[in-house]
Amino acid sequence: MITPPDTSRLTIRRFRPADADDLYEYLSDPQIYRFEPGEPLDREQASRRAADMAASPDFWAVELRSMGKVIGQLYLKLIEPTEHLTCELGYILSPAYQRQGYGSEAAAALVRQALTTCGMHRVVACCNPENTASWKLLEKIGFRREGLLRQNIFFRRSAAGEPLWIDTYVYARLASEVDLCS
Repeated sequence: MITPPDTSRLTIRRFRPADADDLYEYLSDPQIYRFEPGEPLDREQASRRAADMAASPDFWAVELRSMGKVIGQLYLKLIEPTEHLTCELGYILSPAYQRQGYGSEAAAALVRQALTTCGMHRVVACCNPENTASWKLLEKIGFRREGLLRQNIFFRRSAAGEPLWIDTYVYARLASEVDLCS
């Protein structure tokens, strides 16, 4: 079981239904969906999403401690088969709080916790090769690129209903790569 790892600027905690307004603030922004599936949420959808995320063991709120405001989310899910001790990492950060180190700070803390305290062997993450900020974040926190999957997924369809296939970079970090002194 992961204990939320706080950082000097952030509280990483379970979502609460009361986080709906903060979720709406960034999940209603079309910029979020450039590299993510889905479409901007309305307030009612954000409220449902907050409740769903609060009930899930896989989602973590990234709260800016100085403001008491949720500015993003982390996703860390154990992948089947569980005996492989592998988790998948995902993250979304409000555009208003990007390029300030919050995403890498939060993701690094959660990954470190998973690999050092929770007994995970490996954490994997995937991103669109065009999402330079995402793959640079992963590299900054010690992940290495393991491959390129060509046209392996789609989130949208063309006007004719055809899948708009995209490529995916695959990244990973191993427990043996974590410096226990840092």
